[in-house]
Amino acid sequence: MPSHLWAALPHTAALALNPLDTTSLLTSLGALGVFAVLFAETGLLIGFFLPGDSLLFTAGLLCTTTTAGVHLSLPAVLAAAAAGALLGAQTGYLIGRRAGRPLLERSRNINLRRGAARAEELLARYGHGKAIVLARFVPVVRTVLNPLAGALGVPARTFTVWQVAGGLLWSLGVTLAGYLLGSTVPSVDKYLLPAVALMVIVSLIPVVLELRRHRRSATASPQPPGPFA
Repeated sequence: MPSHLWAALPHTAALALNPLDTTSLLTSLGALGVFAVLFAETGLLIGFFLPGDSLLFTAGLLCTTTTAGVHLSLPAVLAAAAAGALLGAQTGYLIGRRAGRPLLERSRNINLRRGAARAEELLARYGHGKAIVLARFVPVVRTVLNPLAGALGVPARTFTVWQVAGGLLWSLGVTLAGYLLGSTVPSVDKYLLPAVALMVIVSLIPVVLELRRHRRSATASPQPPGPFA
């Protein structure tokens, strides 16, 4: 290939990459994209908007078919998903432990503030272990619970054990769900967009239920100011 075409490839890939589009992420970065998104979503507060659930599901589907010239390796995707989820959560915990609650209190993003309040509620209601596992399946909450756990002084051993259990259950489970669907449905690539759209809807259900719960609570009785008010 001529040298000028090689030089143009990174620019072309950057233009094609859309971090909110799971297919774009996977066709541009492959398994590396899975690792990067999960690490950012679970370890860095700036990653709260990233599509972790739908990305995992789509990656599983792309292990059974070829779409836009891309076919992913299931072992590589599973390894990337597990590594991103586990290393991201541990990084978020360490950041929270060192930076403390001011890291979350300074945020002006309403979604992060609500997620932080919900994460603290989960920790108080279910205890450390169950809350850490459940948070993996709730968008935004899985982003803020890790630094919040560090800020609140959850023991490192306890956090590590449960975040590994929840991280593997979430990352591998959602990926394998996509893989099983792709292995079961013939020519699943024809239904890729509807399948991903369905996964996005399913992943938003906890958010919708939480919003309804919050509105009902606010209507039933006035609430005292929360820790992030």
